[in-house]
Amino acid sequence: MTPAIAYDSPSRRGLQIDSKYVAPILISCILLLGHFSTGMLADWRKTALCIIVSIVTEALFGYLTLKKMPHLASAYVSGISCGILVRSTEWWPFLVAPALSIISKYVIRVDGRHLWNPSNLAIVLLLLLAPESMYTLGFQFGNHALAAIVIWILGSVIIYRLKRFHICFTYMLCFALFALLRAALHSDMAFGPALRYEFAPLTSAMYQLFVFFMITDPKTTVHSKKGQMLVAFLVAAAEFVLRQWGKDWNIHIASHAPYFALTLMGPAANLIEIYKVRRAKSAQ
Repeated sequence: MTPAIAYDSPSRRGLQIDSKYVAPILISCILLLGHFSTGMLADWRKTALCIIVSIVTEALFGYLTLKKMPHLASAYVSGISCGILVRSTEWWPFLVAPALSIISKYVIRVDGRHLWNPSNLAIVLLLLLAPESMYTLGFQFGNHALAAIVIWILGSVIIYRLKRFHICFTYMLCFALFALLRAALHSDMAFGPALRYEFAPLTSAMYQLFVFFMITDPKTTVHSKKGQMLVAFLVAAAEFVLRQWGKDWNIHIASHAPYFALTLMGPAANLIEIYKVRRAKSAQ
């Protein structure tokens, strides 16, 4: 899933972490800290259902496609992401979201590469196709800031060791700059309250999942470091536009701007890179 965390020599002492387990560990920490500090999970059974559906779907499609059992860590991450982010009084979104997430990895490919982050794509599709039945987690940690701080520190350290912190940092820096701009554009409140309002999403589990898992997903990001930073900027810029003016088009687009921004910019960047690789190969 991501480059392994390892030391220079096997003879050196120290803890070695298989990269396949890093994301599951981190997302489990987000789930546990968020739930026990704020009651983030409305119904743990629905989250468990998402995880089970995701793992079963991954095992089935992986075996049928690869003729062997795939590693299920990625499926766990997709399932728990859907379980945290999807909100509905009905049960069917918790079946459909993880299934769509996993199936998209096997069905939507170009030159063997994924175009969309699976969980992000599933959430966007449900928001567009069934907005009356499904919404996403959107509250902040409020007075329980310690949980958010712990998650951000833990996530940042892990992502840094996986050599993908530049993506998170670029996006967060751009988010902060665009938050300042959005606060300045607010005409219905003073700058101070407007600034706090614009920065508030950073304390939410939604943004933690988005920053640490969705925009850094190795399977759905471009390969070059500069390209990854450019895409992070473009996602933040698209989010700014959608958050600021998207409500004129669709209220769900404005309310869930990060998901829609990544849905637009991520695949576009991947397709451009795929096209460049094809041209380079044809020129040889």
